[in-house]
Amino acid sequence: MNRLDVSRAGKNLLSLIGNTPLVRLKKIADESGIGEQVEVYGKAEFFNPGGSVKDRPALAIIETAEQSGLLTQEKILLDATSGNTGIAYAMICAVKGYRATLCLPESASNERKTLLKVYGAELILTPRAESSDGAIRKARELYAAQPGKYFYADQYSNDANWQSHFNTTAVEIWEQTSGRITDFVAAIGTSGTFTGTVRRLKKYNPTIRAVSVQPDVAVHGLEGVKHLESAMVPKIYDASLPEKTVEVATETAYAYAKKLARTEGLFLGVSAAANVYAALQVARELSQENKAGVVVTVLCDGGMKYLSEPFWK
Repeated sequence: MNRLDVSRAGKNLLSLIGNTPLVRLKKIADESGIGEQVEVYGKAEFFNPGGSVKDRPALAIIETAEQSGLLTQEKILLDATSGNTGIAYAMICAVKGYRATLCLPESASNERKTLLKVYGAELILTPRAESSDGAIRKARELYAAQPGKYFYADQYSNDANWQSHFNTTAVEIWEQTSGRITDFVAAIGTSGTFTGTVRRLKKYNPTIRAVSVQPDVAVHGLEGVKHLESAMVPKIYDASLPEKTVEVATETAYAYAKKLARTEGLFLGVSAAANVYAALQVARELSQENKAGVVVTVLCDGGMKYLSEPFWK
């Protein structure tokens, strides 16, 4: 539907963050038996210059820290990441001239690790079995040892994270659907996308349903997505917001990543595929109940960062 605004061509790279297209997922919805009265859309966040939805909070966190004096050229940006926020940090730091040290689980894809190094970030790898929680603990340890050396961005607790989606993502979705959105579906990682977008959408229309997405088990392959019952719950997460939760198996997300490429021509990451699967479940329920609906989910990133994963074969 919408396309990047060509009027922004030639501006600073960071001005290209946001204003991503909303794509209708009609073919896969039709194949899923969803009636014409229910529309399913994906917010194509892989159009951001860093390749993911995390460009939005990373920019907000950095610019808020600059304005408050917490981030200066003398300090190193420090945070834990499963990959995408780290890539966004590293890209933005390259533009602005900051150094970045990022704690990252060993389980992160090789493409993500390579991208972080290309942008010049220092990587500290943490045990695979500890997932993103291990990276968080390591970042806190480094900051506690040398607080004067680092600006600890702490994306899991930083209000600028969810506020970036409150101020941009939700506004775009409301405008792109002409206010017709009925259901918003998104996975919980830091929870910034879900929390910020839902809070703003509810201000527009309190009847919009908020549906969260989680892995179905504690040990899973959905990079960047938390199984909240067994993981460290982000400080910015608002447990009062989800009105429904869809659990997605890793194998299902893998299958839908392949299906989306072959059905819609969308080459997406695993968490994006999980979001689409969940959105289709929500849309199918509406269709079976003979209700009209406009279901919107987030296509968090593209599939290029996952090409080394064996499931593609």
